[in-house]
Formats: sequence, structure tokens, C-alpha cells
Amino acid sequence: SPEHRVKVSLRHPLMLPDVALVDPELTYSLPPEITAYTGLDALTQVIEPLVSHQSNPLTDAICREGIQRAARSLQRAYEQPDPAAREDMALASLFGGLALANAKLGAVHGFAGPFGGMFHAPHGAVCAALLPHVMAINVDVLRRRDSENPALARYDEVARLLTGDVHATAQDGVAWISELCQMLNVPALSRFGFGEADFDALIEKAGRSSSMKGNPIQLTVDEMREILQRAL
Repeated sequence: SPEHRVKVSLRHPLMLPDVALVDPELTYSLPPEITAYTGLDALTQVIEPLVSHQSNPLTDAICREGIQRAARSLQRAYEQPDPAAREDMALASLFGGLALANAKLGAVHGFAGPFGGMFHAPHGAVCAALLPHVMAINVDVLRRRDSENPALARYDEVARLLTGDVHATAQDGVAWISELCQMLNVPALSRFGFGEADFDALIEKAGRSSSMKGNPIQLTVDEMREILQRAL
């Protein structure tokens, strides 16, 4: 709703298709920028359900596979027409859709949905700009307020899946995502006209978002504000 600056999600059983075709060949002509944004959204959608407090063994399995495929293939798909990389990203995207429908998402999408209603911005670019900062703040908050939360070990696992390093920690995962976003030329949120004056409105809307309910720990207003400040 442009008039109300709200992004509305429509759901109904009659909207479900009888058949869904996921064909990587349909992505071959995507320009690099769109490949980056949609690919980073797909990556976000296999990371957030894995650390969600509603994760389960079935979604965990497809998220792990999706993270590994996206980690090895997103930059390749961005840089050159690589059929194998495109297939990996198509599967990662499919896995993310299955995972988020069953284990929810988190603060990245909690912010990105309302942001899309407030500003004319590509959804994937918004997710990418937020992802490393949400990961960093979540890990910090979990360590300070809920050090026994299993999501902390999940963030370490995400780092190992992304980097291929069995000794990687959550901080390594944040650094890996940040570097990938730089290589793929992800813009800061300020590029879309977003500024500190918009923080309160976005935080209020994000707090009511269904996606935010999947975050591994409930964030305070100040913690959400810190995420936005870093992504600015």
C-alpha cells in the first residue's frame, strides 16, 4: 500500500500452485546486480531459519545444504554465467522457502518487510545490508543475556558452513558475510533515503512483524536501533 507505506503479505490456500517449477536456466539472463540481491536474500533465508528458536531437524537439514551451496556459488553466479552456480542458487532459494515456511525467519526480514513498504528499495539489497549487523548484534545479545541459548552454537555452525573452516566461530561468519556484501557491491540503507529520523517508525513496525518473532532472542529498541545505525 504506497499510500500507507506498508508492504502487505497476501496468503490463501487458493493461491498455492499445483506445480512449482524451479529452473535455474530462467536466471541465466539476470544482470549481476539482481543476481547479487536475490542471491543474498536466498542466503539470508537459509541462515535465519537455522538459528530461529522454531528450527527443527527437517528445516535444519535443508538450511545446512542451502548455506553450503550459496556460499560456494553466489559469487561465481555474480561474476560469470556458470550453470552449476545457478543451479546451486536455485536450490538454495527453494530450500529457503521451505525452511522459512516451517521455522520462521528473524530480525533481518523483520526489518526488511516494513522497510520495503516505507522506501522504494530492492528487498534483497535491504536484507543484505542488514544481515551481517543482525548476526553480530544477535550473537552479542545472546552472549550477554542468554549464554545457554542453542542459537549461539548455531551461529558458529553457520560460520563453519560459510567458510569451510571447521574452527570458524560466529565472528568469522559475520566477517565472511560482510566481505561478500562488499564484493557484491551491496549499498548501505542510506542509499534508499533512509536516515536516523526514520529509525523509530521502522523499529515500531518491525516489532510487530511476524518475521521478527522467529529471531533467536527478543531484541530491545536500543539493540534494534544499533543494527540500523550500523547498516546506515
